[in-house]
Amino acid sequence: MTPASWQGTNLPRVGGFNRAVVLDTIRRHGEISRVELAQRTGLTAQTMSNIVRALIDDGLVTENGRAPSTGGKRRVLLKVVPDAYSAVGLHLDPERITGVLVDLAGGVRLRATRRLPSEATPAAVATALTRIGQQLVRRSGLEPERVLGAGLAVPGPLDPAHRKVLDPPNLDGWTEAPLADLVEERFELPVVMDNDATAAAIGERWSGCAQRAGSFVYVYLGTGVGIGVVLGDQVHRGVSNNAGEIGHVHSGGSRECHCGRRGCLEAYCSMRSIVADWRAAIGRPAPTSVTAAYDQLCRDAVAGEAAARKVLRQTATRLGQALASVVSVLDVDRVVLGGPALRHVSELVRNRVSKVITAQVWAPQVRPVRVETALIGDDAAAVGAASLVFDHAYSPRLNTLLGS
Repeated sequence: MTPASWQGTNLPRVGGFNRAVVLDTIRRHGEISRVELAQRTGLTAQTMSNIVRALIDDGLVTENGRAPSTGGKRRVLLKVVPDAYSAVGLHLDPERITGVLVDLAGGVRLRATRRLPSEATPAAVATALTRIGQQLVRRSGLEPERVLGAGLAVPGPLDPAHRKVLDPPNLDGWTEAPLADLVEERFELPVVMDNDATAAAIGERWSGCAQRAGSFVYVYLGTGVGIGVVLGDQVHRGVSNNAGEIGHVHSGGSRECHCGRRGCLEAYCSMRSIVADWRAAIGRPAPTSVTAAYDQLCRDAVAGEAAARKVLRQTATRLGQALASVVSVLDVDRVVLGGPALRHVSELVRNRVSKVITAQVWAPQVRPVRVETALIGDDAAAVGAASLVFDHAYSPRLNTLLGS
């Protein structure tokens, strides 16, 4: 069973890890007393007190009133200062760019969106991403030093060692595009990058606090489909940092995928594929834009239109079958569904996915699996991109503890 909270260590060489553990515990619980903080982190009262004092001096934590009396002296409560720092999150989708400014507590302060440039070269897109980020910072009125950096959420696959995007779907000519470096040069802020599903999982963990502690699989449903994996509060990225590419796992069919293979899950569960199936089912014209057509399909499904509901049910069934295998292999008990493709139809999809997983997962009597809707909505990848910055700066990391 996953522990309720990270545990610090009283060894003298891991002060940075202990600081991250204390800050993460305060952030997760919203408000917490020093006594409870020491109990949850396993640190000595003196070690914990020294760390709290330093966090207060740095402006990251503040005292926020007192807890109700339990018969003795009322305990002072600690909380993270949301305005201490902010981060910019930028999501690159094959159709549009979304930017958000997120505070340290995970709150979205500002949002902006625009379509991709007509000539979507890496350089042109990097300029567009930078302009949205700079616009958000200007609108916020924040002092530059209060913006920690910018995060990029992009479609994979990625080459993280060289900060490159490798042949993403629906972005022609993007062979080994050094997008992170291009944005960093223009923005003049530190830039971190990850695939959109992993970024969204990190955003869900950061914004969800105690509700997203432990382990879960986050399913990002947007233009395509991918998963982010969190195991014991640590994001699992895999050997090449490309974990979670479930969209190109064979799903039992023979339909051709944009990647050139046949039978990929994404060939059945992407917005484009779902819209194509719906158009074939209704036998009449639908909006030519994939986004507009998908939105109409979802509205029709909510209204009870049979063809739209059937198409979404088939999609959710195939998705649930793939996720049942993932859940059984990873031995996790939560699946979180998020992303813009769930707009209007989150409960319809969630209910079907849950039924399929329950029917097919291994040993459900030992590990019943909950399927939940994400706490952050359509902008999950953009919020996740901003959370990448906070995660890199403040989250407890095993490699810090192990010295690797």
